[in-house]
Order: sequence, then structure tokens, then C-alpha cells
Amino acid sequence: MIGNRPLGSEEPDVVPGRDAAPLERGSVEDPVARLEKEIALWRSPKMRQVGEIIHRAAGVDVTVLICGETGTGKDLVARTIHHLSSRRGMPFVKVNCAAMPRDLLESELFGHERGAFTGAHRQKIGKFEAADGGTIFLDEIGDLHPALRSTCV
Repeated sequence: MIGNRPLGSEEPDVVPGRDAAPLERGSVEDPVARLEKEIALWRSPKMRQVGEIIHRAAGVDVTVLICGETGTGKDLVARTIHHLSSRRGMPFVKVNCAAMPRDLLESELFGHERGAFTGAHRQKIGKFEAADGGTIFLDEIGDLHPALRSTCV
């Protein structure tokens, strides 16, 4: 089930922040349809257990730690939890912690005020503020410096 609709529902989605025109089910731009297709492939008992855990996590307002090797679907799990949760109408912000230089990461995550450091010519909203009310997915958080990691979680 995605939102209040069963999987495979024929209702079109409206993507917040766009022109509010419904998207056709299955279009490239429809993330919910993509998630529904991927979840439908989860037929093994272990993957069904993962699906149940995702539904439980989406039903509560808590921080979720998703563990797994690269390529195991952590991003898919995070997006599915977001789309099943009450936060689905709010932003989903993904941050690849491994791809960002350590000296820029703090500014990217938390933002900065104009003049806070050399080169800060304007105020910049951080990723946490951009995700306010929604979900922030910190991919590869294990690659963060320990001091910054403790600040994030």
C-alpha cells in the first residue's frame, strides 16, 4: 500500500511543488509508481519481512538507521518509508556523505550565514533545513568524520 491507496491503484498522483497536474501512472517522473513496481518484486519470505519492517517504520515518527552494503537498496528503503509515511507530501533530501569533502559537508548539512567564513557571500540553507518536515537520507554516513557524524545523529 502506498499512502492510503493499495498497490496498483489506478489513481493518478500529484507531485507537491509542481503545477499540480496529475501524472500518469507508470511515467518516468512518478516515483510512487516506481516504488510500487520495485516492491511488487519482493516475493521471497525475507523480502516480505523487509516490507513489513518498512511499513512499521513508516507508521511512526522516529529516526531510522538503514544498514547494508553498497547496492543493497538502502535508498529504495528510505524512499519507500518516506512515501508510506505521513511526511510523503514534504521533501525527501538525499545527501551522499561520501561524495562531499569534509570541509564543505558541515556547511552543506547545516547551512551558513552571509559572512560566516571567507567565500560565504550569501546565506545558504542547509540540507537539514531544506528537509524540514520531510525526510533527510544521509547515504554513506559511516564515511563521515566521527565528530560530524555524532552531530547529525
